[in-house]
Amino acid sequence: LIETDAARAEWDNPMQFVLACVSYAVGLGNVWRFPYLCQMHGGGGFLIPYMLMLVLLGVPLFYMELAIGQKMRLGSIGAWRAISPYLGGVGMASVVTSMYLCLYYNVINAWSFWYLFHSFQSILPWAECPANSNLTGPVEECERATPTQYFFYRETLDISGSIEENGGIHMGQALCLLLAWIIVYLFIVKGVKSTGKVVYFTATFPYLVLIIYLIRGVTLHGAINGVKYMFTPKMEQLAKPTTWINAATQIFFSLGLGFGSLIAFASYNQYNNNFEKQAIVVSMVNSGTSIFASIVTFSIYGFKATFNYESCLERVRLLLLNTFDLAEDTISLENVNHWIAELNRTHPEQFASLGGRLETCDLEAELDTAVEGTGLAFIVYSEAIKNMPVSQLWSVLYFIMLLLLGMGSMLGNVIAVITPLSDLKFISVLSYPVGLVCLFCLLLGLGFTTRSGNYWFTMFNDYGATFSLLFIVLIEVITVCYIYGIKRFEKDVEDMLGHRLNWYWKIMLAGVSPILLIALFIFYIVNYIQGGTPTYQAWNKELGKSVVTEYPPYAQAFIGLLLASSVCCIPLTALYTYCKKRNLASGKRERTVSTVSL
Repeated sequence: LIETDAARAEWDNPMQFVLACVSYAVGLGNVWRFPYLCQMHGGGGFLIPYMLMLVLLGVPLFYMELAIGQKMRLGSIGAWRAISPYLGGVGMASVVTSMYLCLYYNVINAWSFWYLFHSFQSILPWAECPANSNLTGPVEECERATPTQYFFYRETLDISGSIEENGGIHMGQALCLLLAWIIVYLFIVKGVKSTGKVVYFTATFPYLVLIIYLIRGVTLHGAINGVKYMFTPKMEQLAKPTTWINAATQIFFSLGLGFGSLIAFASYNQYNNNFEKQAIVVSMVNSGTSIFASIVTFSIYGFKATFNYESCLERVRLLLLNTFDLAEDTISLENVNHWIAELNRTHPEQFASLGGRLETCDLEAELDTAVEGTGLAFIVYSEAIKNMPVSQLWSVLYFIMLLLLGMGSMLGNVIAVITPLSDLKFISVLSYPVGLVCLFCLLLGLGFTTRSGNYWFTMFNDYGATFSLLFIVLIEVITVCYIYGIKRFEKDVEDMLGHRLNWYWKIMLAGVSPILLIALFIFYIVNYIQGGTPTYQAWNKELGKSVVTEYPPYAQAFIGLLLASSVCCIPLTALYTYCKKRNLASGKRERTVSTVSL
């Protein structure tokens, strides 16, 4: 069933392969997930477990997948089947998981297109609330929330109140999703020949934007508060197991292990390509980018937090001036807290009458407000951008960067599906396998553009890959070290690179990495069981904020299907192979008996 590699395409040069891996590994998670984890787990102190997990888990597994792809010169299904016919399901599980990712990941690119197109306006549409139908004031929902929240939840998503409230397709989002898939198709339609050219841009331009944003970010008022917050370690966080677990999972998912993309990329290498050096370089670039992006993000955080803090102080200042009839220049932002204490001491009854109108302004509390994912990328950043001079320029640059990061990762996701399927003879005869995969994902992805689509997006994001990837990579490393054999793997490496595995690779692959993966896998299962009924954040337009809501029974059943569907490929394929071999063996015995009886 597997095609030979006689006519297999190759990268034009090793740099194309490195840039493809960088473009794939360096994605949206570096911009919106890593800064959140730094904020949650002690700022600079989080770098200690993060770098340790990179050395113990990330680099060895990255190395292993590149070695397998380059040696077998096949996609994930063919590579694992070549090691053992019973292991074809490992590749199938990777394809199913990558397919889930393809379905929803391009929706983020559609949102980026939507925001990019809306950035070319004299006033950014998320900078202020729109007027109501009577033109007597702003829309109530926007007043209860913020303009940036309103634009994301109402204008961009037109979100329903829960996953159970369905609605029609958002035509604007559907067209943006169509555009995103057309671009992905054009990027990969000619295989590595077209992808190899595209990655020169998708892998490098985001760094240019990040550098520009860094220069702008550190010059913003209050940016230093955010940078100081990031690099001030809270060492007590290192005593918490969740800090180490989140560091390991961030390394794991940021490098894109288990999806089959790395195996597919490496399968187009020349046989003697030095993947060892490339594995180290790409891993370091990926982690360095996370830290670099965090400095940019925390400078923006600092600007936003300082802006909100000073706005709060100004409101308190005006409240005190009006309540106590003081001269305009009596109270300044610098001495607001002094006057609060003074007026409370000298006019206690009048001060008590302020009640709930007196806000508590706290810069540290503003910086402690941790946001991740779409909330950071499309709400927090948008809120900071709208307050910058020439905000349209910074908005265009930011969303172009998001698009390129997202598109670079999408190339790897789609190739992880296309390559192993193209290696199968009965699929490779199709005239347009790339087009069919893209069309299939587009049609199913339209479900995420409905009014309840964002809740399904969240479900896929939370449950579509995490569990299955841990299981897939655990099976991979056990297979390589204990079924295929570390000695055979060592000889393959020597055949490709001209030298054997050193002690670091052996210890990590045969001992440390499997133990860490088993620990992560057990933690995930225990955490899922102890978590009770799965919940999601439902947008309440009456309150103007998200509220925690339990998934309905049918959604919980679908979560179970997501968790089990890809993992089931491994035992089911092994069982199918066993039954097939058994039937063939029994058929041979029957023919032998018939011949003898004659």
